[in-house]
Amino acid sequence: MTPTLQTPQPARHPNPTTKARSLAFLRFERPNGADTERFLTDFGLPFAGRSGEASFYRAADAAAYCYRVDVGRRARFVGLGFEVASRRELAALTQLPGASGIEPLEGPGGGAVVRLTDPSGFQVEAVCGREPATVLPHRAPLPLNLDAPTRINATQRLPESPPEVLRLGHVVLEVADYQATCAWYTQHFGLIPSDVQVLPDGSPAVTFLRLDLGATPADHHTLALAQGVMPTYSHSAYEVVDADAVGMGQRILRERGYTHAWGIGRHILGSQVFDYWKDPFGAKHEHYCDGDLFTSEVPMGVHTVSREAMAQWGPRMPASFTRPPLSPATLARILGHVRSSPDLSLSKLRTLATLFG
Repeated sequence: MTPTLQTPQPARHPNPTTKARSLAFLRFERPNGADTERFLTDFGLPFAGRSGEASFYRAADAAAYCYRVDVGRRARFVGLGFEVASRRELAALTQLPGASGIEPLEGPGGGAVVRLTDPSGFQVEAVCGREPATVLPHRAPLPLNLDAPTRINATQRLPESPPEVLRLGHVVLEVADYQATCAWYTQHFGLIPSDVQVLPDGSPAVTFLRLDLGATPADHHTLALAQGVMPTYSHSAYEVVDADAVGMGQRILRERGYTHAWGIGRHILGSQVFDYWKDPFGAKHEHYCDGDLFTSEVPMGVHTVSREAMAQWGPRMPASFTRPPLSPATLARILGHVRSSPDLSLSKLRTLATLFG
């Protein structure tokens, strides 16, 4: 029996303020820049420049950077940036409550930015006019001897080095105020739901949102929102060239002493071959390849949520993947959101704990 969504969101907005063209970058604060740079280099994101206390890292594509790290007293995720088409779209976003004006964008590539805050408190930067960088060289996908063999009198030998990250793919956030947050992204950046996993009461547990690029294929999701107990970063994902790059990434990161989070496996929704690792501050980063691409006309799918529904094959998703580290401060935040959020209740808290705890 196909489950039914019982809430207004996720849903497409008929007339969004803008339509984001890409996920431009992510922003983090870290107290130790050296540990961060070491991890990102080992992960496959080379250093791209520095401006004051901000460091920038890039993938192989033409984006001048996709990852910004600012020096901070504690490790935290700050927010995300979306590329929009023009300054006219930036000007439309300046009319939103709490928005900045149009300002110069700091960092490699320059450009212009409008700064916003979503209903869950994450900083969102809308940018345009960034100068492209030189595309970095990377190896081609390895030829595979399948039904029609192409690799004759030759062997498969990968370089024993960090995989080359092709681009920033997506970010997943947990939010307490799900309805308001999802509506904000669909209304102001034109994101459209590809698939939603629902709880037994028909409310969303996880929604995968893609860019509306019309007839141009877009990733199955650029932003995913999960019903959580407080606003927090879940993970970010970075595309590599093939499954062998995913596997070599696992070998390199394991040999260099980092903490594995989950993988290798293949997702059901999105179909990516995935592998997750934690940076020195516990933030999860995913290598992936072979994700689904959808054009705008594909309708939303509705599915029952479960831990088993997260992967077609590979190890079962561990409980630690979604369980927040508990402390008195965290428990106080959770209880505060249960009291204040229209999307949370003690009953839903118990359901989430049963499904993912």
